Amino acid sequence: MELVKSINNQKIIKKISVIVIGTIILTLSAKIKIPFYPVPMTMQTFVVLFLGISLGYKIALATVSLYLIEGILGFPVFSNSPEKGVGLVYFTGPTMGYLIGFLFAAFLSGYFDFKKNIFLIFLKLILSVSIIYLLGILWLGIVIGWDKPIFELGVKPFLLAELFKIIILALITKKIIFFRNFI
Repeated sequence: MELVKSINNQKIIKKISVIVIGTIILTLSAKIKIPFYPVPMTMQTFVVLFLGISLGYKIALATVSLYLIEGILGFPVFSNSPEKGVGLVYFTGPTMGYLIGFLFAAFLSGYFDFKKNIFLIFLKLILSVSIIYLLGILWLGIVIGWDKPIFELGVKPFLLAELFKIIILALITKKIIFFRNFI
C-alpha cells in the first residue's frame, strides 16, 4: 500500500513540475516579441500549441490556466508586463481575448488526435490557433471600438508568422507527441 502511495505522489509531483516548467516556457515565449500595435507578436501561440500537443489537453490546460492566474496576480508573465502594467488591469486590456483564447487552443491542440497525415494535422493546428485570433479580435473590438480596423490591427499582421509557426509544428508534431507517455 505504501508503494502505491509513493508512486501516486511521484506522479503528482511530476505533473506539477511539468505545469510549472510549462508556465516558465510560456512566460519566456511572451518576452520574445516583435512590437506591433495594439497587440505584440510573440512566440506564445507556438508554445501554447506545443504544450497541447506534447502534454495533452489536461496538463496543457492546467499550464495555461496557471500562467493566466500568475499574470492576473501581478507576476510579470505577459508580453508587455511590467512595462505596460501588471495584474488584472493588464489582463483586461487589449490582449485579454487572445489570452483567453490560449485556454481553448491548448485544449484543442491537446485533445485532437494527431496520428493522421500531415495535412489533417495542419488543419487541426489552424483550427486551434484560429480560436485565439477569433476571441482576440472580438475582445479587441470591445476595447478599442468596432469602428476601428480590428482585423487589420489584431490578425492580419500576424498571419504570415502564424502560418510559419504552424507549418513547423505540423512537421514536428509526430515527434513531440511522444512526451505524453512520460507524464
